[in-house]
Amino acid sequence: MIGVFGTNEGLRNDPDGYFLPAPKPRLHELMIKKANKALGIPTYPSRMSMLTKPINNERGQCFYCGQCNRGCSAYADFSSSSVLIKPAAATGNMTMLPFAMAREVLTDPATGLATGVSYVHTGTMQEYTVKGKIVVLAASAGETARLLLNSKSSRFPNGLANSSGVVGKYLNDSTGASRSAIIPSLFDRKRYNEDGVGGMHIYTPWWLDNAKLDFPRGYHIEYGGGMGMPNYGFGWGIEGLNGKENFTRDGLKKAAGGYGATLKEDYRRFYGAYVGFAGRGEPVVREDNYCEIDPNVVDKYGIPVLRFHYKWSDYEVKQAKHMQDTFEEIIHAMGGEALGKKPDASNNYGLADPGRIIHEVGTARMGDNKNTSVLNSNCQAHDVKNLFVADAAPFVSQGDKNATWTILALSLRTSEYIIDQRKKGNL
Repeated sequence: MIGVFGTNEGLRNDPDGYFLPAPKPRLHELMIKKANKALGIPTYPSRMSMLTKPINNERGQCFYCGQCNRGCSAYADFSSSSVLIKPAAATGNMTMLPFAMAREVLTDPATGLATGVSYVHTGTMQEYTVKGKIVVLAASAGETARLLLNSKSSRFPNGLANSSGVVGKYLNDSTGASRSAIIPSLFDRKRYNEDGVGGMHIYTPWWLDNAKLDFPRGYHIEYGGGMGMPNYGFGWGIEGLNGKENFTRDGLKKAAGGYGATLKEDYRRFYGAYVGFAGRGEPVVREDNYCEIDPNVVDKYGIPVLRFHYKWSDYEVKQAKHMQDTFEEIIHAMGGEALGKKPDASNNYGLADPGRIIHEVGTARMGDNKNTSVLNSNCQAHDVKNLFVADAAPFVSQGDKNATWTILALSLRTSEYIIDQRKKGNL
C-alpha cells in the first residue's frame, strides 16, 4: 500500500521487512561511505517511501527528479492524500468534511461513551456536530491532547480519558543537530543528472554501545549533497568560499566576493561540492515535558490553545556534542572543510530547540496500567472504550526514527482491532 525502499541488514534497531529496490548511492554518498568505513561507522541504503518500482495500477514509479516536496505527478512518493484518502474515497464509504476545525469530543453523560465531535466551520465560523458510534482521533500528538483536554464534562472534569492525569504529559520530540561542509575534491565537477529520489540514498543507524558513552539513547545520521536542482536561495554565502587557502585554483588564492562573470565562475566551481549531515536522536522521556490548555488564549475559532513546557536534559546536550564530533570526523576523513564555527557548549552544540524537528510524540501514552497511561496496547482509551487514538500521541518514546511509519503501523493495527471488536459486538 505504501511502498518503502531499502535493504534487509539484520539490524536489531532497524528491523528487516519487505522493501522495494534501493536507489544507488551518488558520488558524494560513495565518498561518505568510504570515509565511514575507515572510521568504523556503518552506512546502509536509506529507507524512504518512494516507489522505485510500481506496486499497483494507481501509482507510478519514481523517475528520480528529486522534487518530492513539490508534489509528485506520478504519485510515486507517499502522501496521505494520494495513498490513503483517495483509495478510501473510492470505496464510497467515506464522507469527508473540509474546513472543519474540531473543538471537542462529545460524550453521553450517562454512559461516558463518546458520541461524536463538535467542530467549527472555518469559513462560516458556525459550529456543527457529527455523530459516531466510534470516535478515532488522528490529529497529531499536540492536537489530540488539545482535543482531549478541551473535552471537559461533569463526568470528565480534567478532560476526556484523563483519569490518570497523564494526557499532555511525556511530550517528546527528536533531538536534532546538523553541520555542513565543502569537499575540495568535488570542485569543478563534470555536469550530469544525479537528482535521485527526493532525499538521501544512504543513512547511518545508531551503531554504538551506550554503556561506553556519557548519554543514553542514540541517533541516526541523514546525509545530503550532490548536484540536485537548485532551489530558491541556492548558494547564499557562496561569495565567502573564496579567500580560503584550501580553495585555491591553480595554486592561486582568489579573493572572496565578486559579481558578474567571476561570481558565475564561483557557482560553477563550487556547485555539487557541498555535503550536509543531520543527526536525529531519541531523548529521555520526562513527565515534566508536557502541554496543557492555556487558560487565557484561544485561537481564531474561539478554541482554547495549548501552551508547552519543554526543556532538554544534559543527556540530549551530550548527544548533540557527540553528533558534532562525529560529523567533523567524517568531514575530515573526506578531505573536506567544515563550514562555519563548530557549535559548542555556549549553544548546546547546535541542539535544535524542542519542537523544531516536528516529530512530537507522546501526550496520550499507551500502557497496561490505567493509572499511568491513557490508552491500552490497541490505542483504545482506558476510560472510554469507543474512543481511539491513531497518531503519535500513544508513543511512549520517540526512538531515533521519524514517526510516520510507526503511526501508520499502529493505526492499521488499531483499525483491525476495531473491526474485530465490532464483529464480536463489543463496540
